[in-house]
Amino acid sequence: MAQTTFIPTNPENIQKLVGVNDHNLMLIAENYDISITDTGSEILIDGSAENTEKVIAVLKALDSVVNSNINIGSADVVSAIKMVDKGTSEYFLDLYKEILIRDAKGKPIRVKNMGQKKYVEAIQKNDVVFGIGPAGTGKTFLAVVCAIAAFKKGEVSKIVLTRPAVEAGESLGFLPGDLKEKVDPYLRPIYDSLYAVLGTNTTEHLMERGVIEVAPLAYMRGRTLDDAFVILDEAQNTTDAQMKMFLTRLGFNSKMIVNGDMTQVDLPGRQRSGLIDAQHILQNIKQIKFIHFSASDVVRHPIVAKIISAYEKEDERN
Repeated sequence: MAQTTFIPTNPENIQKLVGVNDHNLMLIAENYDISITDTGSEILIDGSAENTEKVIAVLKALDSVVNSNINIGSADVVSAIKMVDKGTSEYFLDLYKEILIRDAKGKPIRVKNMGQKKYVEAIQKNDVVFGIGPAGTGKTFLAVVCAIAAFKKGEVSKIVLTRPAVEAGESLGFLPGDLKEKVDPYLRPIYDSLYAVLGTNTTEHLMERGVIEVAPLAYMRGRTLDDAFVILDEAQNTTDAQMKMFLTRLGFNSKMIVNGDMTQVDLPGRQRSGLIDAQHILQNIKQIKFIHFSASDVVRHPIVAKIISAYEKEDERN
């Protein structure tokens, strides 16, 4: 066991560093199985020598961001922990130098880890980008952010968001309502991302004008999407035919983002996922980029990454 002390660069910023009711410190302590105490001017750490060393590295990374007049929250703490564990914490401050966009409340949106940074850079440089990995890595949210940023810059005139209406083990067919009311539950994650970035009123206004279109994948058939930013979510639930149909909608001055999680295929029977086959078929085409996320890129509560890893290990055993 070892005891060490961390003194913030600017003691006046310690409250921003530790979080409300020391919430940031609690996340760190939970992840590294150590005892951590805020004295008001410094932070005391008790635990194994290896873990206290990592905690110091996490606090240094967060301290550098706080001293750049940037507020941090739980997601930032999780990102710092992941980057320390991967030995990349020296790049942590660099993630905060670029603001992708500001949300409806004026809060800046930035990438949270190197995986997200590579994903956003791929979107900016390529016509078609595949984001493949587990839930919680920010694939859908960042794709929506990039789409809105491109629209605001005048790079595209339309945003199209779609996903296949495949039931994830639950049937919605007997729910009351018209087609839109039956399909909307499948599209809810996309709406949530739009509302988080633009706000409800602006989103609804742009949808009424036809600037933003949210629709099931089947609605894409027969169209050519020019001057558009197009996002296909839950792409693991497309068949080969659907994937080909979607990708061939790409028009001039357009971008396509295809996101999916190989471990959550809900296709009925023994149908092969179009996302799985697309990796093999399209891997050598220029301007198509594949970005792979892992459990270490998850930016939700630390336990989410542990849950994903546990299931991955179980799948390997089986």
